Amino acid sequence: MDGLVSSGDRPRILVTNDDGIDAPGLRALVQVLLSTNLYEVLVCAPDSEKSAVSHSITWRHAVAVKRVDIDGATAYAVSGTPADSASLGISVSLFPSIPDLVISGINKGSNCGYHIVYSGTVAGAREAFINGVPSVSLSYQWVAGTSNINDFKLSAEACLPIISSIMAEIKNQRYTERCFLNIDVPTDVVNHKGYKLTKQGKSYNKPGWRQVTSSTQGGRVLSTMTMDTNPEVCTEMDASPVSGEHLLFKRHVTETPVLEYDTDYQSLLDGYISVTPLGALSPADIDCQAYFKTLVPGFLESSSSAL
Repeated sequence: MDGLVSSGDRPRILVTNDDGIDAPGLRALVQVLLSTNLYEVLVCAPDSEKSAVSHSITWRHAVAVKRVDIDGATAYAVSGTPADSASLGISVSLFPSIPDLVISGINKGSNCGYHIVYSGTVAGAREAFINGVPSVSLSYQWVAGTSNINDFKLSAEACLPIISSIMAEIKNQRYTERCFLNIDVPTDVVNHKGYKLTKQGKSYNKPGWRQVTSSTQGGRVLSTMTMDTNPEVCTEMDASPVSGEHLLFKRHVTETPVLEYDTDYQSLLDGYISVTPLGALSPADIDCQAYFKTLVPGFLESSSSAL
């Protein structure tokens, strides 16, 4: 993190997301950060929705970047993924200096358990972390029919104490370089029960497949990884041109919660703001190491006997 702390000027925060630069969650976060008058706010985010693209990157061709007018911030829309946007934003190719903190969000929908693997929001923060820049991914547990756009602003305000504490640690050069934070805000943000340190659980909206006769049949998977079965919202924009030779299959989602004490999703359901430290590595459980410690030496023996 050497050289990341802004000298003299206000600390710099880079905002990215996976819902796109026009998403209300990102816009609310930017405005709340600006309202503190404490930070210089930069934005580098996808030009359209890139939900559930995980940590994919653009490799074979250039990305297009366009200046976007967001009052009080310096903002650019990127044709690539959330990881592309975060990478470009911290690279000093687009902005003149490295930000002190990257915040990815606010996502429309929680990112807990196995959803973290699929999440473009978390990937934006992870990309910054891999490159040595402190980062946070921030999501709001949006529930259709209950939540409203103002909840994004309330979520951003509820997380300001966390952001302020992180910035103070960065300024004093005490902030950890060993992890980044994934924060999930409950649906009833006004009545949240406070912050709770959690671990990643195993909750999962399990995607399955069903055969359909057209791309607009059977609802669509929303950015929240839930299903919208209203046929009116399944427009021609969702359709993909295919020939009669193709079979069509569409995802459908069934929630498979795994409720464990002190995990992200359980704490979110209990009304807490879940604060989960994450890393970029994917180590297996320790018992897997023990299992393969006895199995791996036999691989060569089995291979030799098969010849």
